[in-house]
Amino acid sequence: MVLEQTGLHHAHITSHKQTTNCYSDHWRKNIPVLAKSHRVYSIDLIGYGYSDKPNPRQFGESSFYTFETWGTQLNDFCIDVVKDEAFFICNSIGGLVGLQAAVMEPQLCKGIMLLNISLRMLHIKKQPWYGRPLIRSFQNLLRNTDVGKYFFKTVATPESVRNILCQCYHDTSQVTEELVQKILLPGLEPGAVDVFLEFICYSGGPLPEELLPQVKCPVLIGWGEKDPWEPIELGRAYGKFDSVEDFVVLPNVGHCPQDEAPELVNPLVESFVARHAALSASISTAT
Repeated sequence: MVLEQTGLHHAHITSHKQTTNCYSDHWRKNIPVLAKSHRVYSIDLIGYGYSDKPNPRQFGESSFYTFETWGTQLNDFCIDVVKDEAFFICNSIGGLVGLQAAVMEPQLCKGIMLLNISLRMLHIKKQPWYGRPLIRSFQNLLRNTDVGKYFFKTVATPESVRNILCQCYHDTSQVTEELVQKILLPGLEPGAVDVFLEFICYSGGPLPEELLPQVKCPVLIGWGEKDPWEPIELGRAYGKFDSVEDFVVLPNVGHCPQDEAPELVNPLVESFVARHAALSASISTAT
Protein backbone atom coordinates (compact mmCIF):
# COMPACT_ATOMS: atom_id res chain seq x y z
CA MET A 1 0.00 0.00 0.00
CA VAL A 2 1.30 3.45 -0.87
CA LEU A 3 0.54 6.62 1.03
CA GLU A 4 1.82 10.10 0.15
CA GLN A 5 1.96 13.13 2.45
CA THR A 6 -1.75 13.66 1.92
CA GLY A 7 -2.24 9.94 1.39
CA LEU A 8 -1.00 6.37 1.70
CA HIS A 9 0.80 4.01 -0.69
CA HIS A 10 0.63 0.25 -0.08
CA ALA A 11 2.67 -2.61 -1.58
CA HIS A 12 1.28 -6.24 -1.71
CA ILE A 13 3.45 -9.36 -2.44
CA THR A 14 3.29 -12.92 -1.61
CA SER A 15 5.11 -16.19 -1.61
CA HIS A 16 3.59 -19.62 -2.06
CA LYS A 17 2.42 -19.95 1.52
CA GLN A 18 1.44 -16.29 1.72
CA THR A 19 -1.23 -16.58 -0.96
CA THR A 20 -3.31 -14.51 1.41
CA ASN A 21 -1.64 -11.19 0.69
CA CYS A 22 -0.69 -10.99 -2.93
CA TYR A 23 -3.78 -9.08 -3.96
CA SER A 24 -4.91 -5.53 -3.44
CA ASP A 25 -8.35 -6.70 -2.25
CA HIS A 26 -6.68 -7.92 0.92
CA TRP A 27 -6.58 -4.28 2.03
CA ARG A 28 -10.30 -3.65 1.57
CA LYS A 29 -10.77 -3.01 5.31
CA ASN A 30 -8.02 -0.40 5.41
CA ILE A 31 -8.50 1.70 2.29
CA PRO A 32 -11.91 3.26 3.15
CA VAL A 33 -10.70 4.31 6.61
CA LEU A 34 -7.32 5.68 5.57
CA ALA A 35 -8.73 7.34 2.45
CA LYS A 36 -10.72 9.73 4.63
CA SER A 37 -7.52 11.67 5.30
CA HIS A 38 -5.00 10.36 2.76
CA ARG A 39 -4.55 9.42 -0.85
CA VAL A 40 -4.42 5.62 -0.77
CA TYR A 41 -3.30 3.16 -3.45
CA SER A 42 -3.32 -0.62 -3.20
CA ILE A 43 -1.32 -2.37 -5.89
CA ASP A 44 -1.37 -5.76 -7.52
CA LEU A 45 2.27 -6.49 -8.25
CA ILE A 46 2.99 -7.74 -11.73
CA GLY A 47 2.22 -11.44 -11.91
CA TYR A 48 -0.30 -11.30 -9.05
CA GLY A 49 -3.90 -10.31 -8.52
CA TYR A 50 -5.37 -8.83 -11.68
CA SER A 51 -2.06 -7.47 -13.00
CA ASP A 52 -0.51 -8.80 -16.21
CA LYS A 53 1.23 -12.15 -15.86
CA PRO A 54 4.07 -12.42 -18.38
CA ASN A 55 5.22 -15.99 -18.84
CA PRO A 56 8.55 -16.25 -16.97
CA ARG A 57 9.89 -18.62 -19.62
CA GLN A 58 9.96 -15.85 -22.20
CA PHE A 59 12.85 -14.28 -20.27
CA GLY A 60 15.10 -17.30 -20.76
CA GLU A 61 17.48 -18.04 -17.92
CA SER A 62 16.97 -14.61 -16.36
CA SER A 63 14.50 -14.44 -13.50
CA PHE A 64 11.75 -11.88 -14.04
CA TYR A 65 9.69 -12.25 -10.87
CA THR A 66 12.17 -10.83 -8.40
CA PHE A 67 12.14 -8.20 -5.69
CA GLU A 68 14.09 -5.92 -8.00
CA THR A 69 11.31 -6.16 -10.60
CA TRP A 70 8.61 -5.43 -8.05
CA GLY A 71 10.65 -2.70 -6.34
CA THR A 72 11.02 -0.97 -9.70
CA GLN A 73 7.28 -1.30 -10.30
CA LEU A 74 6.53 0.28 -6.93
CA ASN A 75 8.89 3.18 -7.54
CA ASP A 76 7.59 3.73 -11.06
CA PHE A 77 4.06 3.82 -9.64
CA CYS A 78 5.10 6.57 -7.24
CA ILE A 79 6.67 8.57 -10.07
CA ASP A 80 3.96 8.05 -12.70
CA VAL A 81 0.76 7.88 -10.62
CA VAL A 82 1.31 9.26 -7.14
CA LYS A 83 3.70 11.90 -8.51
CA ASP A 84 5.11 12.44 -5.05
CA GLU A 85 6.94 10.79 -2.19
CA ALA A 86 4.99 8.07 -0.40
CA PHE A 87 4.76 5.84 2.64
CA PHE A 88 4.85 2.08 1.99
CA ILE A 89 2.62 -0.10 4.15
CA CYS A 90 3.50 -3.75 3.55
CA ASN A 91 2.54 -7.23 4.70
CA SER A 92 4.54 -10.46 4.51
CA ILE A 93 6.51 -10.81 1.25
CA GLY A 94 5.34 -7.30 0.42
CA GLY A 95 7.73 -6.04 3.07
CA LEU A 96 10.68 -7.21 0.97
CA VAL A 97 9.30 -5.27 -1.99
CA GLY A 98 8.85 -2.12 0.07
CA LEU A 99 12.38 -2.37 1.46
CA GLN A 100 13.85 -3.11 -1.96
CA ALA A 101 12.06 -0.13 -3.50
CA ALA A 102 13.26 2.16 -0.71
CA VAL A 103 16.85 0.99 -1.17
CA MET A 104 16.70 1.50 -4.94
CA GLU A 105 15.09 4.98 -4.86
CA PRO A 106 15.43 6.33 -1.31
CA GLN A 107 14.14 9.78 -2.26
CA LEU A 108 10.67 8.36 -3.00
CA CYS A 109 9.95 6.63 0.31
CA LYS A 110 9.07 8.69 3.39
CA GLY A 111 8.60 5.70 5.67
CA ILE A 112 7.80 1.99 5.70
CA MET A 113 5.48 0.00 7.92
CA LEU A 114 6.22 -3.72 7.90
CA LEU A 115 3.44 -6.04 9.07
CA ASN A 116 4.69 -9.57 9.76
CA ILE A 117 7.38 -9.31 7.11
CA SER A 118 8.42 -12.60 5.58
CA LEU A 119 11.71 -13.77 7.06
CA ARG A 120 12.22 -16.00 4.00
CA MET A 121 13.09 -19.08 6.01
CA LEU A 122 13.24 -21.13 2.79
CA HIS A 123 15.93 -18.86 1.32
CA ILE A 124 18.87 -20.83 0.00
CA LYS A 125 21.24 -19.02 2.41
CA LYS A 126 19.23 -20.30 5.37
CA GLN A 127 19.50 -23.95 4.34
CA PRO A 128 22.36 -26.28 5.30
CA TRP A 129 24.89 -26.68 2.51
CA TYR A 130 24.15 -30.38 2.12
CA GLY A 131 20.45 -29.71 1.50
CA ARG A 132 20.85 -27.08 -1.20
CA PRO A 133 21.25 -29.48 -4.17
CA LEU A 134 18.08 -31.28 -3.07
CA ILE A 135 16.19 -27.98 -2.92
CA ARG A 136 17.30 -27.03 -6.43
CA SER A 137 16.29 -30.45 -7.75
CA PHE A 138 12.85 -30.13 -6.19
CA GLN A 139 12.44 -26.64 -7.65
CA ASN A 140 13.34 -27.93 -11.11
CA LEU A 141 10.79 -30.71 -10.68
CA LEU A 142 8.04 -28.23 -9.87
CA ARG A 143 8.98 -25.75 -12.58
CA ASN A 144 9.67 -28.15 -15.44
CA THR A 145 7.26 -31.06 -15.03
CA ASP A 146 3.54 -31.62 -14.59
CA VAL A 147 4.12 -32.09 -10.86
CA GLY A 148 4.09 -28.32 -10.40
CA LYS A 149 0.84 -27.85 -12.32
CA TYR A 150 -0.77 -30.64 -10.30
CA PHE A 151 0.41 -29.00 -7.08
CA PHE A 152 -1.08 -25.67 -8.15
CA LYS A 153 -4.36 -27.37 -9.07
CA THR A 154 -4.65 -28.80 -5.56
CA VAL A 155 -3.98 -25.38 -4.00
CA ALA A 156 -6.25 -23.29 -6.26
CA THR A 157 -9.54 -24.51 -4.79
CA PRO A 158 -11.92 -22.86 -2.31
CA GLU A 159 -11.24 -25.60 0.23
CA SER A 160 -7.46 -25.24 0.04
CA VAL A 161 -7.57 -21.45 0.18
CA ARG A 162 -9.89 -21.59 3.18
CA ASN A 163 -7.61 -24.06 4.96
CA ILE A 164 -4.53 -21.91 4.30
CA LEU A 165 -6.29 -18.80 5.57
CA CYS A 166 -7.45 -20.62 8.69
CA GLN A 167 -3.82 -21.55 9.36
CA CYS A 168 -2.57 -17.99 9.29
CA TYR A 169 -5.56 -16.19 10.84
CA HIS A 170 -5.80 -16.54 14.61
CA ASP A 171 -9.43 -15.41 14.53
CA THR A 172 -10.78 -17.82 11.94
CA SER A 173 -14.19 -16.12 11.99
CA GLN A 174 -12.52 -13.51 9.78
CA VAL A 175 -12.05 -16.15 7.07
CA THR A 176 -15.29 -15.43 5.25
CA GLU A 177 -16.51 -16.72 1.91
CA GLU A 178 -15.94 -13.21 0.54
CA LEU A 179 -12.27 -13.36 1.56
CA VAL A 180 -11.81 -16.85 0.11
CA GLN A 181 -13.20 -15.73 -3.24
CA LYS A 182 -11.12 -12.54 -3.31
CA ILE A 183 -7.97 -14.59 -2.79
CA LEU A 184 -8.93 -17.44 -5.10
CA LEU A 185 -10.29 -15.75 -8.22
CA PRO A 186 -7.13 -13.84 -9.24
CA GLY A 187 -5.22 -17.11 -8.93
CA LEU A 188 -7.42 -18.60 -11.63
CA GLU A 189 -6.44 -15.92 -14.15
CA PRO A 190 -4.57 -17.10 -17.28
CA GLY A 191 -0.85 -17.38 -16.59
CA ALA A 192 -1.20 -17.51 -12.81
CA VAL A 193 0.12 -21.07 -12.55
CA ASP A 194 3.44 -20.19 -14.24
CA VAL A 195 3.95 -17.18 -11.97
CA PHE A 196 3.07 -19.24 -8.90
CA LEU A 197 5.59 -21.94 -9.76
CA GLU A 198 8.26 -19.41 -10.64
CA PHE A 199 7.94 -17.64 -7.33
CA ILE A 200 7.83 -20.67 -5.06
CA CYS A 201 11.09 -21.69 -6.73
CA TYR A 202 12.62 -18.26 -6.06
CA SER A 203 14.92 -19.00 -3.13
CA GLY A 204 17.48 -16.30 -3.88
CA GLY A 205 17.28 -12.51 -3.76
CA PRO A 206 17.56 -10.29 -0.70
CA LEU A 207 16.74 -11.07 2.91
CA PRO A 208 15.12 -8.51 5.22
CA GLU A 209 18.23 -8.44 7.42
CA GLU A 210 20.25 -7.45 4.34
CA LEU A 211 17.91 -4.64 3.27
CA LEU A 212 17.07 -3.04 6.62
CA PRO A 213 20.59 -1.66 7.22
CA GLN A 214 20.46 0.04 3.81
CA VAL A 215 17.14 1.84 4.31
CA LYS A 216 17.36 5.58 4.97
CA CYS A 217 13.73 6.24 5.93
CA PRO A 218 12.03 5.40 9.26
CA VAL A 219 10.65 1.89 9.64
CA LEU A 220 7.90 0.70 11.97
CA ILE A 221 7.35 -3.03 12.47
CA GLY A 222 4.00 -4.45 13.57
CA TRP A 223 3.74 -8.16 14.34
CA GLY A 224 0.72 -10.36 14.96
CA GLU A 225 1.82 -12.37 17.98
CA LYS A 226 -0.07 -15.52 16.90
CA ASP A 227 1.56 -15.77 13.47
CA PRO A 228 2.33 -19.47 12.87
CA TRP A 229 4.44 -18.81 9.76
CA GLU A 230 6.67 -15.97 10.92
CA PRO A 231 7.04 -16.52 14.70
CA ILE A 232 7.22 -13.37 16.77
CA GLU A 233 10.18 -14.85 18.66
CA LEU A 234 12.19 -14.53 15.44
CA GLY A 235 10.56 -11.27 14.40
CA ARG A 236 11.65 -9.38 17.51
CA ALA A 237 15.27 -9.46 16.32
CA TYR A 238 14.33 -7.20 13.41
CA GLY A 239 13.27 -4.48 15.80
CA LYS A 240 16.91 -3.98 16.77
CA PHE A 241 18.05 -2.48 13.46
CA ASP A 242 18.94 1.21 13.58
CA SER A 243 16.37 2.05 10.90
CA VAL A 244 13.52 0.55 12.98
CA GLU A 245 11.96 3.07 15.32
CA ASP A 246 9.62 0.66 17.08
CA PHE A 247 8.42 -2.95 17.18
CA VAL A 248 4.72 -3.15 18.00
CA VAL A 249 3.13 -6.41 19.15
CA LEU A 250 -0.41 -6.95 17.86
CA PRO A 251 -2.05 -9.26 20.40
CA ASN A 252 -4.10 -12.28 19.35
CA VAL A 253 -3.52 -11.65 15.65
CA GLY A 254 -2.04 -13.91 12.99
CA HIS A 255 -0.05 -13.36 9.80
CA CYS A 256 -2.32 -10.80 8.08
CA PRO A 257 -3.05 -8.11 10.70
CA GLN A 258 -4.39 -5.57 8.22
CA ASP A 259 -7.33 -7.85 7.39
CA GLU A 260 -7.76 -9.77 10.63
CA ALA A 261 -7.52 -6.76 12.95
CA PRO A 262 -7.88 -3.50 10.98
CA GLU A 263 -8.99 -1.78 14.19
CA LEU A 264 -5.40 -2.23 15.42
CA VAL A 265 -3.57 -1.59 12.16
CA ASN A 266 -5.39 1.48 10.82
CA PRO A 267 -4.64 3.70 13.86
CA LEU A 268 -1.03 2.51 13.77
CA VAL A 269 -0.74 3.56 10.14
CA GLU A 270 -2.40 6.90 10.83
CA SER A 271 -0.07 7.76 13.71
CA PHE A 272 3.07 6.63 11.86
CA VAL A 273 2.23 8.66 8.76
CA ALA A 274 1.11 11.73 10.72
CA ARG A 275 4.26 11.71 12.83
CA HIS A 276 6.66 11.56 9.91
CA ALA A 277 4.67 13.79 7.58
CA ALA A 278 4.77 16.47 10.30
CA LEU A 279 8.47 15.89 10.90
CA SER A 280 9.17 16.16 7.18
CA ALA A 281 7.17 19.39 6.95
CA SER A 282 9.05 20.95 9.89
CA ILE A 283 12.40 20.02 8.37
CA SER A 284 11.37 21.53 5.03
CA THR A 285 10.26 24.72 6.75
CA ALA A 286 13.51 24.97 8.69
CA THR A 287 15.51 24.42 5.51
